[in-house]
Amino acid sequence: MNPEAENLLIEQALKYNISISTEQAEMLYKYYEMLIEKNKVMNLTRITEYEDVVQKHFIDSLMISRDVDFSEPLRVLDLGSGAGFPGIPLKIVFPQIRITMLDSVGKKMTFVNEVISSLHLQNAEAVHARAEELAHRKDCREQYDLCVSRAVANLSSLSEYCLPFVKTGGIFAAYKSDQSTEEIKAADNAIRILGGKIIKTDTFSLFDSGRTIILIRKIKKTPGKYPRKAGTPVKEPL
Repeated sequence: MNPEAENLLIEQALKYNISISTEQAEMLYKYYEMLIEKNKVMNLTRITEYEDVVQKHFIDSLMISRDVDFSEPLRVLDLGSGAGFPGIPLKIVFPQIRITMLDSVGKKMTFVNEVISSLHLQNAEAVHARAEELAHRKDCREQYDLCVSRAVANLSSLSEYCLPFVKTGGIFAAYKSDQSTEEIKAADNAIRILGGKIIKTDTFSLFDSGRTIILIRKIKKTPGKYPRKAGTPVKEPL
């Protein structure tokens, strides 16, 4: 336990109307300790100072609660989860969700599974796989209420990875900078082809940076040929 660090997290979150309990703050601090320790031997994050991690990883991950009601036991996919963002903070603060964290880098998913085990998180898993392949499995395709991603990819490509996982009526939420206007315009055709429709772009100031969360509603099924084979969505965006 580190009461001073935990209080800092609780206070910083309250600035954005995010309520974190003492127990949840303890869990997030333990996650931070594991992240920094593993980061010594594996590149998980460039952000290592505690207050920076709180602001740029933890609270940033949780800002989607402005736009999505997490009181229900949503089935959530975190695509391109990396070291577990936004999935682990979301699971800690909203324990009722069922979450799968997905990444193509096996070592990162091994670390996330260690976090899940250490924090005794229920209904949480980390899966090492490529989205282009997993999205064609019947038990994964169009099975999720919500897909979230902070992955670094243009919105057209990211939509091709994410929307096939989302059930009709569900939401895909992409975390972006506030300089995403042209990227959003460029992705409009891809989103339409994939069965989505942008319903909201939530742009806000988070400490010293501008952020945008793009919310895309799945309004019809994604055509079966998407996502295309590995690498194609990035090399040839729709």
